[in-house]
Amino acid sequence: MNKNYQKVLDETIKKIQLNNEVPTLLIHSCCAPCSSYCLEYLSEFFEITVVYYNPNIFPEEEYEFRAAEQERFINSFKSKYPIKFVKAPYTPSVFYDIAKGLEKEPEGGERCTKCYKLRLEYTARLARDMNMDYFTTTLSISPLKDAHRLNSIGLELEEIYKVPYLVSDFKKKNGYKRSVELSKEYEMYRQNFCGCIYSK
Repeated sequence: MNKNYQKVLDETIKKIQLNNEVPTLLIHSCCAPCSSYCLEYLSEFFEITVVYYNPNIFPEEEYEFRAAEQERFINSFKSKYPIKFVKAPYTPSVFYDIAKGLEKEPEGGERCTKCYKLRLEYTARLARDMNMDYFTTTLSISPLKDAHRLNSIGLELEEIYKVPYLVSDFKKKNGYKRSVELSKEYEMYRQNFCGCIYSK
């Protein structure tokens, strides 16, 4: 049975509001366009730090350009609570290590699962080190990304790093459509491939 992750997120936010809290959230972002709706939505309820950690991206110029676009969007976006930005160093060798033997896997296969876990684990570890109340990722906004897989990984990492994972499926509530609208509004660069050399 498919779980309604949007409903779970709605319930979490409702509890936060009832408790009159503004928790901290570390959100992994793959790119500015995907983050746009997520930040518009979540910044009403959380103090957010965006971490840009994507060692899968090829080439380095693409990594730097996407990181700059992410920071530009955060700086120009007016939010209820301030949004901070952390740019992780570019470490492609880490991605190639986990992709070894899976180079010919189809898009969305085992290589992608390992890539999701790589990026989410970095985020979970950083969330623990920063004493964040929650961590999550923007990845579920993409119609091509499996929310069940992402949430399963996030919940596994919650157990290891002892930071609650904010369950989500950001493509719901027309999230993807809204991200396209915001991308146009803020004149963002929208890349035509996921990021790695294999998807390119």
